[in-house]
Amino acid sequence: MEFSPLIKILIVFAGVLALNRLRLHLGAALTLGGLTLCLWAGRGFRQTGWDLLHAFTGAELWLILLMMALIYEFGRYLAAERNAATILQAARSWGGRHGRAVGLMAIPSAIGLVPMPGGALFSAPLVQQITGSEPWPAAWKATVNYWFRHTWEYWWPIFPVVVVTLSIFPIATWQFVLLQLPLSAATFLGGYLILIHPHRKQLRSEPDPTAAPPSTRKRWLVLPLLLVIGCTLLLPPLLQSLVPTWTLQTAKLVAMLLGLSLGLIPIFRQSGPDALPTFLRSFTEPKIWSLLATVGGVIVFKEMMELSGLLPLAGERLLASGIPLVLVILLLPFLAGLVTGIAIGYAGISFPLLAGLVSAADSNLGLASTLVLGFASGYAGMMLSPIHLCFVLSRGFFSVRIGEMYRDLILCCLFPMATALLLYYGLRSFHL
Repeated sequence: MEFSPLIKILIVFAGVLALNRLRLHLGAALTLGGLTLCLWAGRGFRQTGWDLLHAFTGAELWLILLMMALIYEFGRYLAAERNAATILQAARSWGGRHGRAVGLMAIPSAIGLVPMPGGALFSAPLVQQITGSEPWPAAWKATVNYWFRHTWEYWWPIFPVVVVTLSIFPIATWQFVLLQLPLSAATFLGGYLILIHPHRKQLRSEPDPTAAPPSTRKRWLVLPLLLVIGCTLLLPPLLQSLVPTWTLQTAKLVAMLLGLSLGLIPIFRQSGPDALPTFLRSFTEPKIWSLLATVGGVIVFKEMMELSGLLPLAGERLLASGIPLVLVILLLPFLAGLVTGIAIGYAGISFPLLAGLVSAADSNLGLASTLVLGFASGYAGMMLSPIHLCFVLSRGFFSVRIGEMYRDLILCCLFPMATALLLYYGLRSFHL
């Protein structure tokens, strides 16, 4: 019996989740899923073996694993008692008695302005400290951290997905930003109404003006983050000019790794002589090895998915199936986002097909309307993907099972999706 590419992908994806449910480590389940995809795509045992070797020896995998180890140390530093008190006081000073609620939204969002793999691991300890010792559900804290980490990626120009999208759709950057801004606004609104507003009374607290921490402590907390941000934004072009064989993605990862390494210098200086031994001892903790194995599985699965060629083939079959165009625009990016777990995955795979659809369809199917709905749909798929790296890291930090975050996530996703549908039909009525 011959299955369509779409059915093959969904069966393998469901199998990965089932194996994880049966207590197989998610990293191992994802690696098995990647092998199955390539074999089912007809690449044969020999080629699939080479594909697996390529995935395990790729620079991206090992750069990201090194970054995760260093980010873990950043999180441990930020969660230290003195630093946690500083962060909590700063959050309260921002919003008065609503400071904790403001901090829960603002801190992950601020860190989310920098495109870095695993950035949720930066903000997770900060969210943990803002909520304090009160018995907040772990799934709620993980969802708050995850959701507000991804509020700007619809339009912020330095994100790879925005660069890729603008290279595919012939639209001016300022027009793209104006089109996508309502999706960011809807994301904030949905996160506030679903996650923050129901708990606003419990989050309310009176600021203590006598508890303001020394300004030097704030500076030492901010400096490591500024070093990471500065290197991430400024170094990639320089690194590419020095090593022309590097891709932009490799240059960005190396720049981020350099920033993390530099950021450890003030951290070690503040932490005293025991800083380095403590850092090295952290690698004996089972939690960090479980985290690294999961991250490795995510990267390997993504690579094997790309090498299998099943996802573009599934998109072509879907386009040729004769189903209503609006459903194609909804389903194709959503599927790509769900099974890759990364923004550039749904953009790179589905957007070239959607851009071709615009020219082939009736004149009412406009460029702008297709872009907005396709982007929001792909984004929803990515946010609901259990292999999205920030999802994995958020639930891992707060020790949450996969299914516990989905109720609130689905409700939050409805806000930007509803906004995108309104924009889609509104833009079509103006033939845009």
